[in-house]
Amino acid sequence: MRVQKQLAIMFADIAGSTKLYETVGDAKARELTSQCITLMANITKDHQGTVIKTIGDEVMCTFPSADLAAEAAVRMQENVDESQHEWGAKLRIRVGFHFGDVIEENGDVFGDAVNLAARMAAQAKADQIITTGETLDIMSPHLAADGRELIKAHVKGKSEPIRICELTWGEEEELTIMGGAPVAAPTPTTETIKAVFLRKEVVVNESSGSVSMGRGKDNTFIVPDTMSSRNHAKIELRRGRTYLIDQSTNGTFVLTTTGEKYLVHRDEHILSGQGVIGLGREVTATDPLAVHFMPV
Repeated sequence: MRVQKQLAIMFADIAGSTKLYETVGDAKARELTSQCITLMANITKDHQGTVIKTIGDEVMCTFPSADLAAEAAVRMQENVDESQHEWGAKLRIRVGFHFGDVIEENGDVFGDAVNLAARMAAQAKADQIITTGETLDIMSPHLAADGRELIKAHVKGKSEPIRICELTWGEEEELTIMGGAPVAAPTPTTETIKAVFLRKEVVVNESSGSVSMGRGKDNTFIVPDTMSSRNHAKIELRRGRTYLIDQSTNGTFVLTTTGEKYLVHRDEHILSGQGVIGLGREVTATDPLAVHFMPV
């Protein structure tokens, strides 16, 4: 029987599941994936939701309201984060949802709202919850207060750009404050970089992997600043070049010793020379929250 109704559609999946299989092996990865999927399915049911299907490392579910979907999304992120000690491994999930008109038939849902929810999930990075501005607008004030617009983007089938928003989660003092404005970027050159924050130094090379920066406790450099996102940015070596890659709300500011300033926002840039990096704000060399970089 076909029924048209309004629902919140959510997609939640495990980020980096391919690397998980490579790291812990097939059997352990399958066990961890199963435990994570079960946890997310149980949280869905606890919030009056319905699991429509599970596909590999992804759960598709629906909720009667945007509020219930938002509360479930936050609970999923928190519980997965807290389960790492029990599971013996760190899993991270990304979540996207949207509230709108759907057609419900034979235990499945169809329609434009489903497609839009899937696109929000595709926008999400590890530890993120992404929704539309339209959905954020109908949430209760106490939930909407933790949301912020990231960008406006054109989506296939939509005449107007969609407001893509992040729903933050975690402790209140960890929330990211919006701010910042773009400035011009210099011409990149190629060289190996050493990154320094407080008393910790890391040479960015092929053996060190990437240097991650942000508020989150799993970062190489933990920067306790309200302007910094949980997983703000990273520095990595690729094909002989050192890249700064931003994945934040406020962007990553760079000031070189030659006076060049630029902002990387949801993009990447080749680092060169010597200078400082500010997560979500401009910094100087004497700023205690500055990440320093220099050629090796």
